[in-house]
Amino acid sequence: MNKFEFEYHLNLIYILIPILGIFMLILAYRKKERILNLMKINSVIRFKVLRNVLICISLCLMVISLLGPQKFLGFTEVSRKGADIYVLIDTSKSMLVEDVQPNRISRVKKIIGDLIDNLQGDRIGFIPFSQAAYVQMPLTDDYQLAHMFLDVIDTDMIGGGGTNIAAAIKLADSSFKRVSSSDRVIIILSDGEEQDSNSLDAVKNIKDDHLKLFTIGIGSEKGGLIPLFDDKGKEKTGYKKDNGGNFVTSRLNPDTLKKLAESGNGAYYQSSLSGNEMGTILKDISALKRDTSKTDKIKRLNHLYQYFLGAGILLFVAAYLLPERRKML
Repeated sequence: MNKFEFEYHLNLIYILIPILGIFMLILAYRKKERILNLMKINSVIRFKVLRNVLICISLCLMVISLLGPQKFLGFTEVSRKGADIYVLIDTSKSMLVEDVQPNRISRVKKIIGDLIDNLQGDRIGFIPFSQAAYVQMPLTDDYQLAHMFLDVIDTDMIGGGGTNIAAAIKLADSSFKRVSSSDRVIIILSDGEEQDSNSLDAVKNIKDDHLKLFTIGIGSEKGGLIPLFDDKGKEKTGYKKDNGGNFVTSRLNPDTLKKLAESGNGAYYQSSLSGNEMGTILKDISALKRDTSKTDKIKRLNHLYQYFLGAGILLFVAAYLLPERRKML
């Protein structure tokens, strides 16, 4: 059954316009009548009442158009297809190294931001990891929300040293909530350093034909020093040293990441300044099998504001064009 409704209820405040218009018309005509009476002139203006009525009706019709009148015609079901993607983000202190500008963790966030902007119907979630791992953002297709969660990721999220990627992989696997035949995707962004020896075993133990694991190497094999910052995390106070007092150099270790990708039926990518690897990643992800992940009911509406607006303008013009004839008495 068709139903008439308004889209912008807050615009009801504009009802004050015709009310104010009527009030001003009344004041104007009363003032004119007083002036004519003082001048002892009696006259009758043709179409005076009709003009005022037309102006008031036209203003009311324009206000109705501002409310967004529309007719509800029913619902339409729209199916969305997509894969489930968990992004595993290395947040260890080595990700502060500046061998890629401005630093590794910033490059990671730039890559993920580009990934989010190119997703179409896929659900994405974030799992930061270092010594431990946790689900920072569960799977969602709200990409604006994903950008908000991405903005707050940094190297202070998880305390302790080391990089326990095995825990992150196991957590991602257990966090895939929806059971379907669509491919599940794990994307790991890391420099590959200090990886737990159990990471390969974690991938092999998943035993899921629909799981694809991709890795992205962040950093350079030449590496760089690990910066230290003050308590506020703003001012650089020096660089990390080992127990012997020597500066610690962190380097990209692609071998571990390549082995992980191979074990996970995926691929390894090397992060570059140009970001060309993103096109390849998106191409590989788009080739994965997708099942219907969500069915939404969308309202079918017929917008009617243009009819009220057009009628209001026509009546206003008609009132303006009415000939004003005075009959002197």
